[in-house]
Amino acid sequence: MAVQELVEIKFRLADGSDIGPNKYASSTTVGSLKEKLIAQWPKDKDNGPRTTNDVKLINAGRILENSRTLGESRLPVAEVPGGVITMHVVVWPPVNDKNNGKLKEDSPKKGCCACTIL
Repeated sequence: MAVQELVEIKFRLADGSDIGPNKYASSTTVGSLKEKLIAQWPKDKDNGPRTTNDVKLINAGRILENSRTLGESRLPVAEVPGGVITMHVVVWPPVNDKNNGKLKEDSPKKGCCACTIL
């Protein structure tokens, strides 16, 4: 039986506070990781995410895709062996479309701190 590699991750929130570190299997999907993050979100923080679509995880400058595993998303160049990986968390709640009052599916493309997507 193969031993599952564990990855130690902490999540850095916008206010500079952290959630974790905790260990996760490298086979854990980013979507599943976001669900665990939402469950651990501090209750005293305002504007917490409600769904995985509200959360963007950033590792080494890359926004991670929900369908990929941690093992597929890792950048060995940016990691220290045996060290804790810090993932930055950006919360983008759904935006109402002004024309029809419905929620837009897409996240904003510009304007969020240093994590602006071009």
